[in-house]
Amino acid sequence: MKIAIKILIVTMVLFFTSCEEVITVDLETAPPRLVVDASIDWVKNTTGKEQKIKLSTTTGYYSPTFPTVSGAVITVTNSVNSVFNFTETPGNGEYICTNFQPVIGENYTLKITLNGETYTATETLINVPNMQANVVQNNDAGFGGDEVEVLTYFQDNGEQENYYLYRHQSNRVAFPQYQVENDENDNGNLITMYYSNKDLKPGDVMNIKLYGLSRRYFEYFNKLLGASGNDDSPFATTPTKVRGNIVNQTNDKNFAFGYFRLSEVDTKSYTVQ
Repeated sequence: MKIAIKILIVTMVLFFTSCEEVITVDLETAPPRLVVDASIDWVKNTTGKEQKIKLSTTTGYYSPTFPTVSGAVITVTNSVNSVFNFTETPGNGEYICTNFQPVIGENYTLKITLNGETYTATETLINVPNMQANVVQNNDAGFGGDEVEVLTYFQDNGEQENYYLYRHQSNRVAFPQYQVENDENDNGNLITMYYSNKDLKPGDVMNIKLYGLSRRYFEYFNKLLGASGNDDSPFATTPTKVRGNIVNQTNDKNFAFGYFRLSEVDTKSYTVQ
């Protein structure tokens, strides 16, 4: 009887296995649109001269990569008409500037010329406080008490409205974790940046970054996180609905995705104890 049951189970497994078929749903594919990754980051205690802008296009749902864009002419201009040229690095969609001049509070205008159309965006370079030297680690955090929590602090400037982006990256997680905050409830106070993960081990290295944001980018990034459905990696899905500040001056129907942002950035490295 036991032998018969075993034979029946094996037969059923083979039957259902042989009936498996991979089904690919035929999804409607929209025409590709330009995607602009124009994040100008001025890391504290650096010159900020070397900056990068990356161009790609949207792609089909099943595509694992984003096609890069070549042949664009990209410039960034400040308020006194100093022009910074971004030169293409062939093959990867990256455009590099080696003489950029970052100035806190300065207004900059991005201009991209591609296939006879001109895209522009204007933003301000936003400052950010220094993170404090002390880092606090708790080894019994989380609802189950099984997470390692890392706390970092910075002093908010109470004389202005501030918006921040936190980025935490550890060697245990494939993607960094992002979080945006404002100082609405912490104006002028010491603000705590929280990060916890149950997989952190002693010796793991955390890379922590604090960015200053404009209010417009703060609102955009909140929408981007919501649309992605993944707070750990807002770029894990194609940004099909969230539009940034890039404007097509030639043909408004052929709009682009992405954002032109300028931020001062403070960085910290922490080794888990």
